[in-house]
Amino acid sequence: MAFFAKLKERLFRSSTKLDAGLDAIIEDGGSIDGAPDAVAPESPPTEAADTATQASTAPDAKDENGVEGSEAVHRTSGRIASGPVARRTLDDDMLEQIEELLIASDMGVETAMRVAANMAEGRIGRQFSTVELKQLLAGEIARIMEPVASPMPIFPKRPQVVLVAGVNGSGKTTTIGKLAAQFRDAGKSVVIAACDTFRAAAVEQLQIWGQRAGVPVLTAQEGSDPASLAFEAMAQAESDEADILMIDTAGRLQNRNDLMEELAKIVRVVRKRDPEAPHNTLLVLDATTGQNALSQVEIFRDVADVSGLVMTKLDGTAKGGVLVALADRFGLPIHAIGVGEQIDDLAPFDPREFAAALTGLEA
Repeated sequence: MAFFAKLKERLFRSSTKLDAGLDAIIEDGGSIDGAPDAVAPESPPTEAADTATQASTAPDAKDENGVEGSEAVHRTSGRIASGPVARRTLDDDMLEQIEELLIASDMGVETAMRVAANMAEGRIGRQFSTVELKQLLAGEIARIMEPVASPMPIFPKRPQVVLVAGVNGSGKTTTIGKLAAQFRDAGKSVVIAACDTFRAAAVEQLQIWGQRAGVPVLTAQEGSDPASLAFEAMAQAESDEADILMIDTAGRLQNRNDLMEELAKIVRVVRKRDPEAPHNTLLVLDATTGQNALSQVEIFRDVADVSGLVMTKLDGTAKGGVLVALADRFGLPIHAIGVGEQIDDLAPFDPREFAAALTGLEA
């Protein structure tokens, strides 16, 4: 829950955030509960709402004062019912507004239309409050993302070679440091190879993160062949009987063929030493790049056979819906998300917590 609180606090920074947009949709054309034209839906619109109802009617339900049974339920119901609640009838106009909001949140046209259509199925003509609409949307987002939420698999193979790729500034180096710290805390011995040999600053940054994580970093002279260092690092990791070898690669633009070929060369070279390596190829994506992340996945997947994704800088965007689009389009495992620069600001991806934070709900 600590990371969820951090995620919710940092995820969106501007007035265009999704939860504010959902509030506006209900307020635009909505009516107030208790007015003649405000009719509550006959049944809860979401599974979450139904679950909450069941919990509130449980025989041993208690309020905060310890009152049990129907009296506690009555008190709780009174609190929920107190105050006016705006509701709006779900119709074509409201659906169009929802689609536009989802597209504006970087969810992409196809995914936005699919999500909106699923929300509308069997619910046209029913009225929704803001909370109910957020619950419905969060449920649809979580349904898309649950199949791809998966920690990075750990294999008995030693060393397990983890290749980390991404464009310039995506957060690769910090992600490697954070993951290395997590692996070390889990009792794994880790070695990092600094294969961005053309930028001295990149090597220095990785060494700093290696120190923070308590993990050794293997380096080579500036300008050395990155593939050669990767090969030598595998030999060193084998000699040290390390559990995991993490290979940092140079940041590269996905439209630079020469740089992408260099990445492909690293893959070919490590496979000469172990035909199954790299055992994991992580693509680090910057959430602030929006829909451009989709083209990055397409190209890196072709070059390096990407096996999983890590999304960083969710604290720097007012959108974040691109993660939903990635899950919907590619179905690649999402291993972790990052919301800051501290070593504990990377956590396993939880689809329900993400959906709740995205829509402004409590977890």
